[in-house]
Amino acid sequence: MHRPVMKNILITGPPGSGKTTLVRTIAHGLKDLCPAGFYTAEIRVNGVRQGFELVSLSGERRILSHVTFKGPHRIGKYGVDVSGFEEFLEAIPAMDSRCPVFIIDEIGKMETFSARFCRMVEDIFTSGIPCIATIAEKGSDWIETIKLRDDIEVTALTIKNRPVLAGQITERMRTIANDRR
Repeated sequence: MHRPVMKNILITGPPGSGKTTLVRTIAHGLKDLCPAGFYTAEIRVNGVRQGFELVSLSGERRILSHVTFKGPHRIGKYGVDVSGFEEFLEAIPAMDSRCPVFIIDEIGKMETFSARFCRMVEDIFTSGIPCIATIAEKGSDWIETIKLRDDIEVTALTIKNRPVLAGQITERMRTIANDRR
């Protein structure tokens, strides 16, 4: 039996393997389709990581986590601004059926503090909207359950596939998005 082409692709790999760079390259390659979503950028001061900033594909920015943030939601030395993250998500057209491709960087520990984010991820995966997302290599039970969904293809980013993966995923998403029109 032939397996159908999966419209949801999760990219995993260890921290620092290039997942965010890959997703940004894919988003750039699909920019003529106007994908929706966001990526996460490191905030560095004098070469030292201080936190993470969310950047929507339409250019909005919001700090997700920082060493100076206080509060109950923490990952290591970083405080996570869950309410700010949820406000940021409201501005992204996640469930707009006209959205050709949705991009998420990343589905990780910080992001899953937000129940709204978790619902959004599940809703996108079950919608007709193709999705590319990075996901933590190891994570909570919810993250592991997401990886096991039957509408998901998990791809590990490696040194060997890094040079070709962006092009392969970009073309695949372009085909899926065009077939939806």
